Amino acid sequence: MTKKALLLINRRSRQGQQNFAKAVEILYDLDFELLTVPAKNSKQLRSKVLKHGKDVDMVIVGGGDGTLNAVVDSLVKLQLPLGILPLGTANDLARTLSIPTTIPEACQVIADGKLKYIDLGWVNGKHFFNVASLGLSVGITKNLSRDLKRRWGVFAYALSAIQAIGQTRPFSAEIKIKDESITVNTIQIAIGNGRYYGGGMAIVEDAAIDDQRLDLYSIELQHWWQIFPLIQTLKTGQHDRLSWVRTLHGEEIEIHTSKPRTVNTDGELTVSTPAKFKVIPRALGVLSPTGN
Repeated sequence: MTKKALLLINRRSRQGQQNFAKAVEILYDLDFELLTVPAKNSKQLRSKVLKHGKDVDMVIVGGGDGTLNAVVDSLVKLQLPLGILPLGTANDLARTLSIPTTIPEACQVIADGKLKYIDLGWVNGKHFFNVASLGLSVGITKNLSRDLKRRWGVFAYALSAIQAIGQTRPFSAEIKIKDESITVNTIQIAIGNGRYYGGGMAIVEDAAIDDQRLDLYSIELQHWWQIFPLIQTLKTGQHDRLSWVRTLHGEEIEIHTSKPRTVNTDGELTVSTPAKFKVIPRALGVLSPTGN
């Protein structure tokens, strides 16, 4: 049976322009009826989903995590299934869901129709897939240019991080979780819903996108040399073993700072503190290799 899908491909993503025609051809061969509409920016992506969502069975998004973040609120509102073509730099949501990075295989996953219902994070009215953070990661995002990502791919995150580390200063924050209030002096607070972020770093060792919890870590360096053992643990999510990294878990978390600080959601600068976070269990159906 023919499936009708709204296809949104960010042609400005790392692989978007060169793979657009290929994706369309493969999806047609897999018996999809496609509605393709142009969008120049994130705001247009959101509005296109809301405008055309009632006419389709699903939305297929080609791009990176930032592109997916742009449409997540609209998808939740319409409760439309999501198909993912990983065409960005990091593709952390695709990595979390074990979605193949090649276009033919990713299209086949969408065609197979196995829905996995995943949790979403929520902060101040904005949904997110992977992680929301403040501090160092905001500096990294500001330093990440499109040209840098196109030239260096996932290594652009490391280059941007090196630059941001020298510019970042510790800040004070109050974390409220499970009727407890904790004051920290930190360079970064990250609150994860999924497993991966930042090009394959793990939020915590046992994180999953359907575990119905948020995972927080706060980097509370006392000496700058401590950044080096931290880097070695980020890939595996074992940074909770370091004494200067605080880890917490919960369904709802509040962050207060003395002055408003920008919050990064899935690589996009979207809201600011004071910030209330919560997990929304089984909030969205995504086409994945396994389903559930």
